[in-house]
Amino acid sequence: MARIKYYYDTETCRYERVVTSKSDFFINITGFLLASAVFAGIVFSVYMKFFDSPKELILRKENEELKLNYESINNQVTEINSVLNSLKDRDDNIYRVIFETQPIPASVRNAGSGGVDKYKEFLNLEFDKNKLITNTLENIDELKKQIYIQSKSYDELTALAHKKEEMLSSIPAIQPVSNKTLKSLASGFGMRIHPIYKVRKFHTGIDFAAVRGTPVYATGDGVVHIPNNNDGYGNLIEVHHGFGFVTRYAHLDKFKARHGQRVRRGEIVGYVGSTGTATSPHLHYEVIRNGQYVNPIHYFFNDLSPREYEEMLKLASVENQSLG
Repeated sequence: MARIKYYYDTETCRYERVVTSKSDFFINITGFLLASAVFAGIVFSVYMKFFDSPKELILRKENEELKLNYESINNQVTEINSVLNSLKDRDDNIYRVIFETQPIPASVRNAGSGGVDKYKEFLNLEFDKNKLITNTLENIDELKKQIYIQSKSYDELTALAHKKEEMLSSIPAIQPVSNKTLKSLASGFGMRIHPIYKVRKFHTGIDFAAVRGTPVYATGDGVVHIPNNNDGYGNLIEVHHGFGFVTRYAHLDKFKARHGQRVRRGEIVGYVGSTGTATSPHLHYEVIRNGQYVNPIHYFFNDLSPREYEEMLKLASVENQSLG
């Protein structure tokens, strides 16, 4: 039951009943509602400042889960990178050493894979999220690039493995003349007295003293090449073995192999003579690797024991006069 209000009328000296008009009632209600709304707004603002809404709580939880997931992915990428680095190390320092080929250049392995614009769709995110996501994507891109390079390297190593047998057959590995007693070696590789000019000159091969007509053997598989310009070598045969190796057999009396013929290790290519600037019958033998003269002594490993090899090194180290 509504309370009835009275007021004292001084003119009539009586208590009169308060009558509220509709406009006053409307104003009162409106004022109450406005005050309530303002109060509610203040309470809501204070609440929102110190407390999360249910929706915000859900989003915050999702963000935390996403962050944990990204961190987990980053950790996995780091672990995979560690394994890949181990594979790269074995590739460069074991496999490529075995197959005698150069490692992949660091400039190729470390080449870039894209700029900042590649991740521009994430640049509008708040800093922590942007940094986390872009770092993860950059790491994944780098990982994909490294895996691709490593897979191409293994393709190359597979091809080299298939050629390994051919390479082992092609590398010069025996003495070019029969020399079981090791007494045929007459002059070694390096500075020697020239037999004609009597001055010290670099001797680009080694000399084997042998009687005229002694068979000369190819020291590895390859293709015979007979040059036109011999520059004092006399009758000269070259065997192009591939894999960067060429051997030369100079001062021959005559040829057994012909130009363009493919020969195998141990096959006779010619016979000892004294043609060219030779002072006596002998074989001048050279090994050229990648365009550089190398000591042939190091390529007699197929038919020498360790003791015999040491003996050959001693004989070759004596500085004497070459035979031509």
